[in-house]
Amino acid sequence: MARDMAPQLRTIATMLASGLETQVAPFPKTDKERADILAQLRQLDPSDLKSKLVVGGFLNHPYGSDRQCCKDCVYYFVHRQWCVLPELAIPVQPDWWCRLWRI
Repeated sequence: MARDMAPQLRTIATMLASGLETQVAPFPKTDKERADILAQLRQLDPSDLKSKLVVGGFLNHPYGSDRQCCKDCVYYFVHRQWCVLPELAIPVQPDWWCRLWRI
């Protein structure tokens, strides 16, 4: 991970560890539901980390019976610990999860 992302990652980790309530549900089951979440994210200020976490439904641990997590998501860039989904574009830990998770 690039050194300049470390402070942002620590900020996100602190928010999640502090019990930030995020919109884990509903998990989008259709393309329209997914598009609606992405549209909400596009309306946010790109620097508004808290709102991105809330709308994205982030958790700081794997989720579900399959223990889904960022490291198994198509949007996770392992060498940078980064979510490349343009609407999020934030540093993430490999064992975190969000409701836009996808294989």
